[in-house]
Amino acid sequence: MSGSTPSKRRIAVTTGAALAIFCGVLVTGAALANDPPSALPVPGSVQEDSAGPGAPDSSAAGDAEESEDAEDSKDAAKSSKADGSKKSGRSSGTAGKPAFTTAEAMTGSEPVSLDIPAIGVKGAPIDPVGLNADRTVEVPALDRPELVGWYKHRPTPGEAGPAVLLGHVDAYGRPAVFARTHTLEPGDTVKVKRADGRTAVFTVDELERVDKDAFPTDRVYGETATPELRLITCGGAFDPATGHYEDNIIVYAHLKA
Repeated sequence: MSGSTPSKRRIAVTTGAALAIFCGVLVTGAALANDPPSALPVPGSVQEDSAGPGAPDSSAAGDAEESEDAEDSKDAAKSSKADGSKKSGRSSGTAGKPAFTTAEAMTGSEPVSLDIPAIGVKGAPIDPVGLNADRTVEVPALDRPELVGWYKHRPTPGEAGPAVLLGHVDAYGRPAVFARTHTLEPGDTVKVKRADGRTAVFTVDELERVDKDAFPTDRVYGETATPELRLITCGGAFDPATGHYEDNIIVYAHLKA
């Protein structure tokens, strides 16, 4: 989509299909394609009123924008292949398996900004995103690579249930907010400042890389009894022929304080 006017990307949401989230995963040292996070499939049981976000981008599961520069695309592909996260079905960590102590749930309050010290994210602004009239999911505009999207049909960070934050890996040849998300490790800290003045502090439990056509919708969006967080972006190899990343990177975390 090079040369087009920056706008919110749309992700198709099909009830019953797993949603893959928007891409834009940036790899340090490489110019990345303008790939917004792919859309995540919304669980069949999730409705717009109660629900989890649909994945960004109609090609579902991670359509990436075309690279402005063919060479940059090739570099991005090479860098993405070096991604250390594991593919679906072979992920590490214990997300969804409460082998940890979770802090008491907070009351609802919209997220304002995001800090992830391990990857240099500090004070990244957060805007709510929802569904378009055609039931596609909105994602942050490509001309604001620092912006994080919070899917407003899921809980706010700190509330019981899975809060979902989406971010680009790159945009217009520049690293975006989730460029280094694929390097996060269990034990890393994620802080979300909220409108009520409180900060929800999460601990990373697991990082998973999945094929966009095998997005774990229920695991990402399904209800949980405790406060949890999902970070979603694109990853894996970049295909210059299609202008898309092949995978999604998903980070699972639980509320620590």
